[in-house]
Amino acid sequence: MTKAQEISVTAQVEEDLPKEKFEELKAFIEGLGTTKGALIEILHKAQSLFGYLPRDVQLFVARKLGIPGAEVFGVVSFYSYFTTKPRGKHTISVCMGTACFVKGADKIMERLKEKLKIESNEITEDGLFTLKDIRCVGACGLAPVMMIDDKVYGRVKEEELDSILENYRK
Repeated sequence: MTKAQEISVTAQVEEDLPKEKFEELKAFIEGLGTTKGALIEILHKAQSLFGYLPRDVQLFVARKLGIPGAEVFGVVSFYSYFTTKPRGKHTISVCMGTACFVKGADKIMERLKEKLKIESNEITEDGLFTLKDIRCVGACGLAPVMMIDDKVYGRVKEEELDSILENYRK
């Protein structure tokens, strides 16, 4: 049987987040004509401001919209675009869809884990990279595919990884 998580709902979990970003988010929400149906738009704005959606930001949004925090968390946890953890400066996404997997995406992912010394959904110690495995990029003809931020790399070979990563370390 799964053990229940022990979470304090009253203790502040996050380090101090910048108050000016909360003010900017508040102004954005108040500037909307209506907040009905605007939760995803507001979460996009919040993530662009903070870089991620920690619990304190989710609760702030819930209070501003007058909805339960669980509803906000439900949306955040459903959409893979949203993250509750800080991300690195660059996000490396390795497609693990069928075509990419068959063409060796699993080997690319394992080599990246070794090189970056992290697992999937973790951030490198220097804060430069976040590594993610994703289901499909929609570029099956270029398999195996990986993306760094919005740039797509097709037909990736293990021996190319060092030079690709070096471009982002500059």
